[in-house]
Amino acid sequence: MTTQNEDTRWLNDEEQRTWRAYLHATMLLEDHLDRQLQRDAKMPHVYYGLLVQLSQAPRRRMRMTELARSAKITRSRLSHAVARLEQNGWVRREDCPSDKRGQNAILTDEGYEVLKQSAPGHVTAVRQAIFDRLTAEQQKSLGEIMRIIAEGLQPNEAGADLPWLR
Repeated sequence: MTTQNEDTRWLNDEEQRTWRAYLHATMLLEDHLDRQLQRDAKMPHVYYGLLVQLSQAPRRRMRMTELARSAKITRSRLSHAVARLEQNGWVRREDCPSDKRGQNAILTDEGYEVLKQSAPGHVTAVRQAIFDRLTAEQQKSLGEIMRIIAEGLQPNEAGADLPWLR
């Protein structure tokens, strides 16, 4: 009988360095972007992402389930976030006319203005943290790598364990 330990494909030294560098960089990046948005727009990065999603949707509205899927967060976390955005007057909810069980999140004019004002600082933070540090070839490689990883982690099969389904 083989044990799980014998079947495990442990990371080699180079893979371990790459994995740790990835963890370190993503934690620092998320913290950097979150601090910038908290300082400049008084909102966390996840809220900014929700406002962006809504701003790009037709008529600046999305079904809550679609917004959770698009933002890659649980429906519970989305509901909490939208409640906070509603308190700020940046988003409002309304019942979905085609499905009485569903709700739409709608970006208000005030929310759109907050997004317009905070976008330049956010783009500058992203550019300084990522794109200004990479060559054009490295940027292309990073995009390809991240798409491959995302595709592998987002299965299309029914019953997939994905945040927006929880």
